[in-house]
Amino acid sequence: MGITLNEHQEKQFTRYAATLADWNQRVNLTSIVEPDAVQILHFLDSLTVAGALSPETLQSGRFLDVGAGAGFPGVPLKIVFPGIHLALLEATGKKVTFLHHLVDHLKLTDVDVHLSRAEDLGKDASLREVFDVVLARGLAKMPALVELTLPFLKPGGLLVAHKKGDIDAEVHDATKAIRVMGGKPPSIREVNAPGLTDGRVLVIVEKVSPTPVGYPRRAGMPAKQPIGK
Repeated sequence: MGITLNEHQEKQFTRYAATLADWNQRVNLTSIVEPDAVQILHFLDSLTVAGALSPETLQSGRFLDVGAGAGFPGVPLKIVFPGIHLALLEATGKKVTFLHHLVDHLKLTDVDVHLSRAEDLGKDASLREVFDVVLARGLAKMPALVELTLPFLKPGGLLVAHKKGDIDAEVHDATKAIRVMGGKPPSIREVNAPGLTDGRVLVIVEKVSPTPVGYPRRAGMPAKQPIGK
């Protein structure tokens, strides 16, 4: 993938894996626990995002990981590209506690952790339409996902969503939602990395105009009544 890790970054990934394994015994963070699988299906999968972004963005861009969970894909990207400004958004308190511990344990700087739902935080004027990149991995189907993520992007910014399998119908169903949220038709980038041969793709949506006031709708609505349905 053209990514070289220095000794410090290798140690951070080692600490990350050990911390994940330790906390996962008490907090349900992931079902993927075998060490090699963690490296491939979590760390490497997270870093595939880099191929969709410009060097300038990876040097100093402002990133938001929506539904951060155990920190994927945001934290691996922060380790490899320490100049990015990272915000992690997670709605489950125990996972937020883990994220705070992880950020401290890995000695990461310029990382903010938010305990909230995207529907609520998306109305916060200090976080609305300010990010260069919004990341989403395992968050929701595309029609709901774009309503939960695009309000955070500034015009010209990119949503990068991890998906897998046959997603043509899912992307088609999101056509109206993408347009309403201010996005342009998405592009789909195949993931081609060792060990990731199960049909993974990145769905990339560029935001081209501001999201109308009123979006995202109240908590639960994007999933229950997706735009266009």
